[in-house]
Amino acid sequence: MRIENLAVNKNGFAFDPTSGETFTLNETAKEIIEDLARGVEEKEIAKKLSEEYDVTQEEALNDVLDFKEKLKLYGLLP
Repeated sequence: MRIENLAVNKNGFAFDPTSGETFTLNETAKEIIEDLARGVEEKEIAKKLSEEYDVTQEEALNDVLDFKEKLKLYGLLP
């Protein structure tokens, strides 16, 4: 399964058509997944998040990288 195959609706409900699994995403997770699926680099995602939320780019980058590790655990990223 690849993250690009996830079906994500505007409410943050994600569906993996390969496994049939569903996930509920908060707004930040939804943004990160959408950006990753479009091929946006982690540093660019972190920059955007640091501008939207009250965090440094370093904190945002750490959060993005941690989230990517979780996606790997779920088999959504290689």
